[in-house]
Amino acid sequence: MTETHEDAVEDVIKLLDLEPLEVNLFRGLSPDVSWQRVFGGQVIGQALVAAYRTVENRICHSLHAYFIRPGDPKVPIIYEVDRSRDGKSFTTRRVVAIQHGKQIFNLAASFQIPEDGFEHQASMPDVPPPESLPSDEELRLAVIDKVPEHIAKHFSRPRPIEMRHVNRQDFINPQPTEPVQHVWFRPRASVGDDLPLNQCMLAYASDMTLLDTCFRPHGITWLSGKLQSASLDHAMWFHHPFKMDDDWMLYTMDSPSASGARGFNRGSIYTRDGLLVASVAQEGLFRYRG
Repeated sequence: MTETHEDAVEDVIKLLDLEPLEVNLFRGLSPDVSWQRVFGGQVIGQALVAAYRTVENRICHSLHAYFIRPGDPKVPIIYEVDRSRDGKSFTTRRVVAIQHGKQIFNLAASFQIPEDGFEHQASMPDVPPPESLPSDEELRLAVIDKVPEHIAKHFSRPRPIEMRHVNRQDFINPQPTEPVQHVWFRPRASVGDDLPLNQCMLAYASDMTLLDTCFRPHGITWLSGKLQSASLDHAMWFHHPFKMDDDWMLYTMDSPSASGARGFNRGSIYTRDGLLVASVAQEGLFRYRG
């Protein structure tokens, strides 16, 4: 049976449903794909799920993570949770992801009892609506006969997240441009009302386009062939409750700096009506073997 985009969403939700092994110990699987390493967003999302499994009646407001080793998609990932602190208002957890007896990733997350307080936020950029833009799927299919077979297979597989780039780059012949991008995105099927699951799904999606931002001034993409790139760390702050499947969300990203073979990227995630629900920061390895 051919997998659909809706199936792809369900697959991600299943990936995030970790198997409990013992108190504070969980096991996660990876999808059956041809990539040599585990997608970083998957590990972030699964680690946040592991932390949530040890927390009651509190919502994650921030996470900070480091990618230590490439994940092996052929074997399960073991997530070990350290219950660092349970305070009156805040709870802190540390999660270590293990494969082959070694740490591949670690995450620190903080959770808070919901409460009211002062509010302000940056305004959402004024960009064209998603309905006026071609989907990534349309853009990939337009060039699928111009890329290697293994890339074409990747281009044609169903995806859980639909994306529409406001200022897209040419896949085949990218040109230098400013280190800024805006991407509309939404899941291709319902995620449901559960806020922790929505946060974990958003953490998964937040790693999809962010690192590409620092490539833009240099006129290269991951299809350029000699680019070595990988996420090094990832931080995320959740500001307001949200439902990913309510409507389109806007991911606006910029890269203030690249140096020392590393690119630094920032992101803000807004609902369609302009509410800032999350902020993201990431540094990534960024080498070009020209």
